[in-house]
Amino acid sequence: MYSIDKIDKLYEAVDARGPVCVGLDTAEAYVPPLERRKWARDYQAVWAYNQALIDATVDVAACFKVQIAYYEAMGLGGLDTYAKTLRTIRERGRLVIADIKRGDIADTAAQYAKAHFEGIFEADFVTLSPYMGMDSLDPWLSYTRRTGKGAFVLMRTSNPGMRDFEYQELKSGGRLYDAVGDRLTELAATRLGKHGYGAFGAVVGCTEREEAAAIRKKRETLFFLIPGYGAQGGAAEDAAILLKNGNGGVVNASRSILKAWTTEAQEAAAVTCSDAAEAARKTVITMRDAIRAAVTAKTGACH
Repeated sequence: MYSIDKIDKLYEAVDARGPVCVGLDTAEAYVPPLERRKWARDYQAVWAYNQALIDATVDVAACFKVQIAYYEAMGLGGLDTYAKTLRTIRERGRLVIADIKRGDIADTAAQYAKAHFEGIFEADFVTLSPYMGMDSLDPWLSYTRRTGKGAFVLMRTSNPGMRDFEYQELKSGGRLYDAVGDRLTELAATRLGKHGYGAFGAVVGCTEREEAAAIRKKRETLFFLIPGYGAQGGAAEDAAILLKNGNGGVVNASRSILKAWTTEAQEAAAVTCSDAAEAARKTVITMRDAIRAAVTAKTGACH
C-alpha cells in the first residue's frame, strides 16, 4: 500500500500553527556565552540550547528542520546530539525534516534511506539532491510507500550560485530546475494525499520573487520547503507568493531564530538559555504573523 500520511500531516500542521519551519542548524557559537560556559563540550551546549528552543516554539511552528552538517562537525558527540534532537521533536508530536541533501544511487542510496528513515537518525522527511537522476530517489520512494514518509528535492534553491546550474537553458526548452519540477510533478501524480500533494515535494527558495508566482501556479501538487527567509534576504511577501492560500509549503528560518537573542537590548554576556528561547519564540510568532498578513494581502489583491 502506498501511504503518504506525513505530507498530509504537514499540511494540517501549517493549517493549525502557521507555515514556519524552525531550522535547528545549531552552531556552538549561536548559544549564548553564559550558557556555553556551563558545558565542557560544544555538543552538550548545543543539546541544551536545542531543547530550550524546541520547548519554546513547539506550539507555534509547523515543523522543525535539522541540518546534519552542524552536528557532524562536532564528531560523535555531535551526532548523538543530532539523534536526540530528532527524537525529542518527534516525541513532542511534531514533524522533523532531516536536512541531509543526499544524492546517490542503488545500494548506497538504499543505505542512506535506511539510516535516515529508521533507527536513531529517523526523521519524517529528508532533503535530497536529484542530479544523479531519478533512480537516486527510488530507494527513498520505496520507504515512502511503506511508511508514509516524504522528501524535499532540490529544485530552485536560495543561494546565489543556483544560477550556475539550476538556471541553465535546456535544448528542449526551459531551465534545468524546470526539468526537475516536471519529473517531480510526474511523480506526485502517481499518488496524491487528501490535501492534493505528493509525498515528494521541492525545495524552492524565496529569494527570487520575479518567477515565484509562475512556479507556484505550475507546481500545484508539489509541497514546498522554502528557504531563504530572513538572513538570506527573503521577506514575508516573497514567501507568501510560494504558498497556496497560505499553505502548500513551509518557510524555513534558521539563523534569524537561533540568533534572535543577539538583537535583544540586554547585554549578550547576561543572556540565559531561557532568554534566548523566549527571543526565538517571539521571532517565530512575528515571522508567522508577517507571512499570514502577506498571504491575506496577496489574496485580497487578487480579487
